[in-house]
Amino acid sequence: MSIKILLSYLVLAPIVGGLLAGLDRRVTARMQNRIGPPILQPFYDVLKLFKKETLVVRPSQTLYIEFFFVLTVFTGALFFAGGDLLLIIFALTLAGVFFVLGGFKASSPYSVIGAHREALQMMSYEPALMMVAVGMYMVTKSFQITDIIHYPKSLIMVLPGVFLAFFFILPIKFRKSPFDLSTSHHAHQELVKGITTEFSGKTLAIIEMAHWYENVFVLAIVYLFFASNVWVGLSVSLLVFLSQMLIDNATARVRWQALVASSWLVALVLGGANIIYLMIRG
Repeated sequence: MSIKILLSYLVLAPIVGGLLAGLDRRVTARMQNRIGPPILQPFYDVLKLFKKETLVVRPSQTLYIEFFFVLTVFTGALFFAGGDLLLIIFALTLAGVFFVLGGFKASSPYSVIGAHREALQMMSYEPALMMVAVGMYMVTKSFQITDIIHYPKSLIMVLPGVFLAFFFILPIKFRKSPFDLSTSHHAHQELVKGITTEFSGKTLAIIEMAHWYENVFVLAIVYLFFASNVWVGLSVSLLVFLSQMLIDNATARVRWQALVASSWLVALVLGGANIIYLMIRG
């Protein structure tokens, strides 16, 4: 059964991720009183990128992005194969490291600053991710995704603080305001496209597809908190995704100091308090 789920993820994740990206652009446009592009526009954009010439500053920057893509897909594959949650988080971190290295290798001032900020974003969301792994282990007594999904009770009932800490860092993973420091998807920001400034053609298409895989994986973690009921889990995951659009359009980008401080503070206060409560409860 896990093999079928794994194969489904490999095939369907980029389709679902692309549709979510199209929904994101369409809903965001409506929030801004615009019509917006078609839902399928992200697929058109990626197909066009594959047809364009790939220009690079150094050939090795493409190699780093290929490793980033492979490891991102591998992270989701481990998850949907029912693997170890700690190993999954470490694989996600390693994927992010290669993305940062690709940004540094381009040597553009914009990409280098974007790479620095991407590293800061990684440092900011890691505590919350570790809280998720530790909290779920303390409740289910296992790091295995299969065991966590089949836990008879809804994890949100015993891990509300951990979930809120994870929810707080989601704008980082979805690259939304107020934490979109490294990629600058709004035209008025000073970094142009930040870490992806010097990527084009097939390489940029691979980056976009990697983000589609990553978004599906992140929503799958949200699903874990409500996995005792499939439809509730899917519904909450969709609501969480829609909430990121609202947050994106309602907030301004913060400075990196505020990003790191607030992410760590929320993770330690909410997630830490939840973990301590589980320890005391036994």
